[in-house]
Amino acid sequence: MLLTAMSTLAFSADSKLDEVLARGHLVMGTGSTNPPWHFKSVDDKLQGFDVDMGHIVAKALFGDPDKIEYVDQSSDSRIPNITTGKVDITCQFMTVTGERAQQVAFTIPYYREGVGLMLKADSSYADYAALKAAGSGVTIAVLQNVYAEDMVHAALPDAKVDQYDSQDLIYQALNSGRADATATDQSSIAWYMTQNAGQYKDAGYGWNPQTYACAVRRGDQDWLNFVNTALHEAMTGVEFDTYAKSFKTWFGKDLAPPQIGFPVEFK
Repeated sequence: MLLTAMSTLAFSADSKLDEVLARGHLVMGTGSTNPPWHFKSVDDKLQGFDVDMGHIVAKALFGDPDKIEYVDQSSDSRIPNITTGKVDITCQFMTVTGERAQQVAFTIPYYREGVGLMLKADSSYADYAALKAAGSGVTIAVLQNVYAEDMVHAALPDAKVDQYDSQDLIYQALNSGRADATATDQSSIAWYMTQNAGQYKDAGYGWNPQTYACAVRRGDQDWLNFVNTALHEAMTGVEFDTYAKSFKTWFGKDLAPPQIGFPVEFK
């Protein structure tokens, strides 16, 4: 009787985990136009760091990272597609906020984003300290938005700020000498430097931290626990090599393996 009762408890007809396992593949929402997170290759294959998080979860589910169906969605569809059940999970450089956490359940973080500064490799400014010391003598190119000037001035209070309406234009401003540095997401800096080896350098300072996590529908703790386990073991356990390879591919950085012994999460 005890075994029967335990079996009944272990498998709920309403569990998203059991639904996904029965279907035989994962359905994940993500984008397709934002490298290095989610974008199309020259042969029209979806790729990027977000996409690799889906592969990690699919492998944990089925032993096969390719048992996954991607739903190409806009940023404003990330939450609706979760709440309506169109997707099982969303991994789309989604910043964790209290407001969003009232609508969806966030997984553990898989990346910590922030703003950084990129210089040309041959810049007369060595690093962040040199940029700050130059005061109003430096010009920073940044993507246009209502917070852009305040964001730059939080790191470089006296710098001149030039705003542009596309990411490509801020890089053009740097390359042409109209700007001394660009202020943009540190992931974008890492990606751009990886794609243009030796041409640029990171100023070595980051600010405005924000957490990226996947999101699932509220109310199914089994499903959230499973996804958290898959991501956790990719970052700290048996699938670490997979996560580290993806990190190296998209951000050009080698991750140190988790230390053996006392769990790093509790230090």
